Amino acid sequence: MATTTTAPHCLYQLGGTAAAESTRMQSAIFCKKKSSKTAFEETKQGFVDYDRGQHDVSDRLSGLRKDDIPGRYRVRVAGDRFQRDWTVSEVVDQVLALTPRDDIDGLLNRWVGRFARKNFPYLIRELTQRGSIEHCIAVFRWMKNQKNYCARNDIYNMMIRLHARHNRTDQARGLFFEMQEWRCKPDAETYNALINAHGRAGQWRWAMNIMDDMLRAAIPPSRSTYNNLINACGSSGNWKEALNVCKKMTDNGVGPDLVTHNIVLSAFKSGAQYSKALSYFELMKGTHIRPDTTTLNIIIHCLVKLQQYDKAIDIFNSMRKNKSDCRPDVVTFTSIIHLYSTCGQVENCVAAFNMMLAEGLKPNTISYNSLIGAYAACGMDKEALVVFNEIKQNGFRPDIVSYTSLLNAYGRSQKPQKAREIFAMIKKNRLKPNIVTYNALIDAYGSNGLLAEAIEILREMEQDGIYPNVVSICTLLAACGQCSQKVKIDTILSAAEMRGIKLNTVAYNSAIGAYMNVGKYDKAVGLYKSMRKKNIKPDSVTCTVLISGCCNMSKYSEALVFMEEMMHLRLPLTKEVYSSAICAYSKLVGLLLGLRMPLNRGQVIEAESTFNLMKSSGCYPDVVAYTAMLDAYNAGENWEKAYALFEEMEVNGIKLDTIACAALMRAFNKGGQPGRVLSLAESMREKDIPFSDTIYFEMVSACSLLHDWRTAVDIMKYIEPSLPVISSGCLNLFLKFLGKSGKIETMLKLFYKMLASGADINLNTYSVILKTLLSSGNWRKYLEVLQWMEDSGIQPSNEMYHDISSYSQRCVGAENAAVVKERLESVKGKSRERISPSQSRESTALSSPLFSN
Repeated sequence: MATTTTAPHCLYQLGGTAAAESTRMQSAIFCKKKSSKTAFEETKQGFVDYDRGQHDVSDRLSGLRKDDIPGRYRVRVAGDRFQRDWTVSEVVDQVLALTPRDDIDGLLNRWVGRFARKNFPYLIRELTQRGSIEHCIAVFRWMKNQKNYCARNDIYNMMIRLHARHNRTDQARGLFFEMQEWRCKPDAETYNALINAHGRAGQWRWAMNIMDDMLRAAIPPSRSTYNNLINACGSSGNWKEALNVCKKMTDNGVGPDLVTHNIVLSAFKSGAQYSKALSYFELMKGTHIRPDTTTLNIIIHCLVKLQQYDKAIDIFNSMRKNKSDCRPDVVTFTSIIHLYSTCGQVENCVAAFNMMLAEGLKPNTISYNSLIGAYAACGMDKEALVVFNEIKQNGFRPDIVSYTSLLNAYGRSQKPQKAREIFAMIKKNRLKPNIVTYNALIDAYGSNGLLAEAIEILREMEQDGIYPNVVSICTLLAACGQCSQKVKIDTILSAAEMRGIKLNTVAYNSAIGAYMNVGKYDKAVGLYKSMRKKNIKPDSVTCTVLISGCCNMSKYSEALVFMEEMMHLRLPLTKEVYSSAICAYSKLVGLLLGLRMPLNRGQVIEAESTFNLMKSSGCYPDVVAYTAMLDAYNAGENWEKAYALFEEMEVNGIKLDTIACAALMRAFNKGGQPGRVLSLAESMREKDIPFSDTIYFEMVSACSLLHDWRTAVDIMKYIEPSLPVISSGCLNLFLKFLGKSGKIETMLKLFYKMLASGADINLNTYSVILKTLLSSGNWRKYLEVLQWMEDSGIQPSNEMYHDISSYSQRCVGAENAAVVKERLESVKGKSRERISPSQSRESTALSSPLFSN
């Protein structure tokens, strides 16, 4: 293009004369084309709609326009009214507005900029960034048919990366061979893109081979090459290969950067090597490379998996405190929500979710799924449904995880029919249920006692082409244990064997627990022996199931044998295991005392040793373990140690429950400190700890030992509302104490209230009342109570008749003795009328001299 200017860029001499020289100074021809650098500079274009609250900022690219193309092409398109002088960004918009089946070639043939081959790389770049792969393939196909097209490495590299993002490994490899046919020599970026494609597909061996081809082609690998190769190995779970590549990278003089470290950490995470990831993170700190948000997200995930929740929370708080360095993102908050969900702290899950919203972050589907999962774990189906609906309201589409979590929420909240409705919604919305979905539905029915329906779901799963796994079997076995279906347990185990499902430790634990729940000790032990025979190592859950099951079936010696075996295997024992073992020792000591056998002090010592071992192993005792140890001391009559244990509970801040308080009161009474029983009862009232029948019994016993009838009368006020549920033994003790204290009227008042409340009144209760009345000389009331017994259908014993007869002959005088005799004959006559002949003969036989002793 030529132009006249007084400031020429390029001058040509027109002649040698002075006039020509003068003309040359005034006139010049500009023959250099306008620079195309500004044509490919990106500019920002913004859009704001205040009414709708919408805004958009995008990068726009002009490219070479009509004035920039060669003159022969400008002449060709000048008279064509269908040709459009679009920018590159406008062409991309036009292409994306069409579907891949539309006439994309016709649209591109109307673009004037197609005659400038420099536009092609920028067109492909913007399409790969914004468009779908089908649009890019169509444009690339059109581009290769253009006469002015020239194959370039950067275009092929962009297309290979695009196929890599869509996991089209074969097509990416095809482009690699195609570019060589077009005489484009692959460079480092090409190999990087191809390694990345295979890494995304999990084909790490292919990626290694491509690296070897790259070295044979004498192309030096860059840091990106090594990073892509490490990522290919790590994403497939081959963390060892990833470390080898990282070592080779360092040996070749290419130092790792932050991206490399993050990829290695991710490889450890994918390979479930969480402890190694934390160790590598400590080494990374020594290299003075500052971690970013991605690094800390991986570390938080590993800490959660290792159940080091406090450290994960500390890292999260430090990220929020130092926002300028590593600002928490959606992944960070989602990990924290999952952390609190694992701990069962739903309130903190909601707080973390709201905090994410307050930080201006937009939750994704995974974040919503984590919150739904937290609600589901606690059976909070209403709250889970609200979050599920929020997914749709915020423009996301619930995935199979969303539906499965909601289904699980209904199952945990004992609503299997609702869970079934959610399952139907999955198919209605054209989503395919996976094995986790089916297992959740099986659990929804099985955990609610609907075993037949759960088994039917298993059959339905197989009909849909999804084969059950060991989790399905575990779920059914747990349901069998809850429903006490022994036959079904055998059937399910046989079904698992027929389908080739190998039971793991969790499955064996479920089966052993199911057998223990239905009382089949031999079957459970046989399954445990089979487990050991197949070299499947038991875990702490196995210990808990076996030892707790033995204790529930009163097989305390067997429980201790299992305890010794588990300690020999050096398994990490839980609080439940220690508590069950201590309970077994205390029960054995109690049995020896009950059978009046010589007391085995060694059992108490073993219980104490187990308790100390529990504390030294870092498994701090809870109230259950302390209660079991108190029972052991009570059975061994070690009152002083029981008192010391109570003081230790107070120092350690152990919250007492009703059972622990009953054990303490028993120790205080038997150890001669009944006053502490009443003090403990007062403390229970202050802390709102519910009173049980055993508590009232120990309180009355303490009042009896202290001869404190006033306190006993006060206790009666608390007992009155619970009279129908208090045992007859406790009430009889209360009546006896009031009678011994001379509070006959109070005793009779309590007796009247017992009659009115429908409490359990038996022959022993009447015996206590009658003996108290006779010792106080109230023989008239004695006869009246005998009449009450007859009216209530309780037959007085011969001893009761004999006691009043003897007393009347000795203490009431002849006249009153005659009255007593007459009343007794009247009562006996009514009693004989109600007794059948057979019962009469039985009574006569039992009162004969043969049975008198």
